[in-house]
Amino acid sequence: MVKVAIVYWSGTGNTRAMAHAIKEGVEHSGNAVEIFEVEQFGVDDLKDYQGFLFGCPAMGAEVLEEDSFEPFFAEAESHLKGVPIALFGSYGWGGGEWMRDWAERTRADGAKLFNEGLIVENGPTDADLDACKKLGEDFAVSISG
Repeated sequence: MVKVAIVYWSGTGNTRAMAHAIKEGVEHSGNAVEIFEVEQFGVDDLKDYQGFLFGCPAMGAEVLEEDSFEPFFAEAESHLKGVPIALFGSYGWGGGEWMRDWAERTRADGAKLFNEGLIVENGPTDADLDACKKLGEDFAVSISG
C-alpha cells in the first residue's frame, strides 16, 4: 500500500470538488490518501508520501494561483525528481495553456508525470467527477504496483 497526498488550491470550489472526487478514487484503490488545501501542506511534508496529485485552477493569464500555490510549488520542485505526480485543475477561459505549461515544468523537474493534466472547464459535471475518481484510482494503482 502506498500513501498519496492530494494538495490543491481552489477559489470557487471547482478544483476542490475535483480533489475530493480524486480522493474517492484513491480510496477505492485500497491505498492511503490524505487531502490538503495548499496552505495546510509544507515542503517538509513531501517526505511522508509516495505520490502526489496537485490541483490548481488557471488564474489570470493562464498561470497557477500566485499567492499560495505558486510559491509552494516553486519550493517543492527541487524535491520532485523521480516522484510520481498527477496534475488537475479547472479553468474558465483559454484552452488549458496553464496545464500544458505546468506539465512541462513538472517533467523538467524530473518528476514521474502520470498524466498531462486532467482539466475541467468551469464546474465539474458528473462525468468530470467520474474522470477525477478514475484518475485517483489509476494513479494510486500505478504507483502501488
